[in-house]
Amino acid sequence: MYYSGIGIVALILHFIINREALGKIDEQPGIEKAWIKEAKRYRYFLISAALYYVIDAAWGILYEYHHIPAFFPLIYSDTVFYFIIRFLTMLTWICFVAAYLDKRKRPSRALLYAVWILFTLGLIYLMINSFHHFIFSFNENHEYIAEPGRYIAFLLQIILYLITSIYILYMALRSQGTERIRYTAVGLTTFVMLLFQIIQLLYPFLPIYSMGLIIGSSMIHSYVEEGEKREKEIYDNIARSLAEVYEAIYYIDIETGEYREFSTSREYAAMNVPTECRDFYSESRDNIENYVHPEDREFAKSLYYKDVFLKNLEGRKTFEYKYRIMVGDEARYYRFTVMRAKDGRHFVLYGKDINNEITAESILWEHQKQNITFSQIAESLASNYDEIYYVDVENGAYVGYGSNDMYGQLEIRHAGDDFFGETIKNIPKVVHKNDRDLLMDFINRDNMISAMEGRKRHSIDYRIALNGKIQNLRLTVRYSSDRSHFIIGVENIDAEVNREKQVLRALNTEKKLARRDELTGVKNKTAYRELEQAVQANMDKDMDYLPFALIVCDTNDLKKVNDNEGHAAGDEYLKESAKLLCDIFVHSPVFRVGGDEFVVFLRGNDYMMRQELTDKLRSQVRNNMASGKGPVLATGVAEYAPEKDNLVSEIFDRADREMYEDKQHLKEEESPASPG
Repeated sequence: MYYSGIGIVALILHFIINREALGKIDEQPGIEKAWIKEAKRYRYFLISAALYYVIDAAWGILYEYHHIPAFFPLIYSDTVFYFIIRFLTMLTWICFVAAYLDKRKRPSRALLYAVWILFTLGLIYLMINSFHHFIFSFNENHEYIAEPGRYIAFLLQIILYLITSIYILYMALRSQGTERIRYTAVGLTTFVMLLFQIIQLLYPFLPIYSMGLIIGSSMIHSYVEEGEKREKEIYDNIARSLAEVYEAIYYIDIETGEYREFSTSREYAAMNVPTECRDFYSESRDNIENYVHPEDREFAKSLYYKDVFLKNLEGRKTFEYKYRIMVGDEARYYRFTVMRAKDGRHFVLYGKDINNEITAESILWEHQKQNITFSQIAESLASNYDEIYYVDVENGAYVGYGSNDMYGQLEIRHAGDDFFGETIKNIPKVVHKNDRDLLMDFINRDNMISAMEGRKRHSIDYRIALNGKIQNLRLTVRYSSDRSHFIIGVENIDAEVNREKQVLRALNTEKKLARRDELTGVKNKTAYRELEQAVQANMDKDMDYLPFALIVCDTNDLKKVNDNEGHAAGDEYLKESAKLLCDIFVHSPVFRVGGDEFVVFLRGNDYMMRQELTDKLRSQVRNNMASGKGPVLATGVAEYAPEKDNLVSEIFDRADREMYEDKQHLKEEESPASPG
């Protein structure tokens, strides 16, 4: 009975040691699929090991009575299940190892192929054994006999275990810290199972493999499972500790959007923000409607896209933004910081209530020294500036004023020690990117002094972007009467700019009509030439021009339609062609550049979806050919490649060549029902 006793003891220890791992796996949102996959496969291995202990212990009990004929069918069946479960422990163990390697982005496909082949061969061996004693047999006294196939099957398992253990131990040598310990534990566990497999091969009547399984699972429990559990607890404690400083912390899968949330803020909890932890990007945009200040919603929504996060993190470790959140009836400022996690596959985002900081700054501004002579500022009041700065020419110390009523009475808004330095820092945050360099040159102290020589005042117009809206400002500089200070006024000139634009729009109306194709309503060849010249000018200046593509289209069989059905039908055919292009490329201008030739300038969303839209156009064309209704257009597409394209005409020529190839294909496929 000692044989079965070892199996029973191993089974008891197995459930004691692995009770948590054998339990149900909690697939919480935000937990990586690779970790869940690894946990599931290890659980399958533990289940197969438990089955092996049961079968092995049962074999030991039954074999004690092998001399009794009535027990022989049970002994034989148990022996078959013994080998099946044994092969199953090999399969589930190697599958676990493969999942463990996959979690750390290591190749494991070859291991899976090998183990499935061996498992299948093992089952085939057992089926053959029913007709030909290849793996095991019993003599006339019902005594167990190991056949040659047993040694072959076990030897193949030993070779697979050996290759697996060597590979994992090699990975351990290339790793560091806790990862090295875990790789070593998995590799040594595989090696232990290999050694006990060899001993079992030599001594078939000893429960050696049961000992190897319990030792192996104990090593995994001690060095891998418990280590990862402690590490997860440490990370969770760190996250919760940081969550006491920040209102909320999010750990976001970049690709899927699945996330975990950490927060200890009572105020945040009281808001009852719904979280499903499935798609951070879309859930955040949905919640903005209910919790963000109405004036900040569009700006906030524009941020919560994977591509926007990635774009803002290019060349930077973090990026920040802030907006107001409605906490009850109070609008409070929150600052959010986004960074990439070390693994490169996650974002870490944390939010902090900064309303008190902003309030403190406002109070500080209100209590700045009001030690200047208001008569020195009065000379600039006639200009009705929105902001006035009184700046010391020598050291840059300043006080900022704003008008608080229609009569021009002034109040202090802010103050500081370095107007020029602080303004230079703030320019990238609010000034339109195309105006930043110009304004920075203007704000330079030495440049300002030089510019004011022989002048009473000096000004510059520029644009700022606030909450997604562009505003036009004018900054004007004057000297104080004693020339010891600059008086700098900032004026909102949006109304003035808009009036000028209205005048320009009225003047350009006739020009636009001259650039419209009268027949189809799309832009004409003149408009395309102007666009081509503008794009070419930007390319010649090496400007970072937005990505774009050209689609060249030719209307097939227009001559046949004109000849057979008349020019009115031909005109209608061209209108349908233009409408088809406009309906598909809704965000891009369409040009008619010849009698039957069109060009589409792909940009923005249309450029991002160029493949889908082009496929949609070509699919519609083939449907039109099949039905004999609707226009048939040959299409060619070419994208702007900054590294090689110097001329817009080069891009057009590439698209034109592809269009002629498509035209030839359409002629070969053309059905009799096509137009004309």
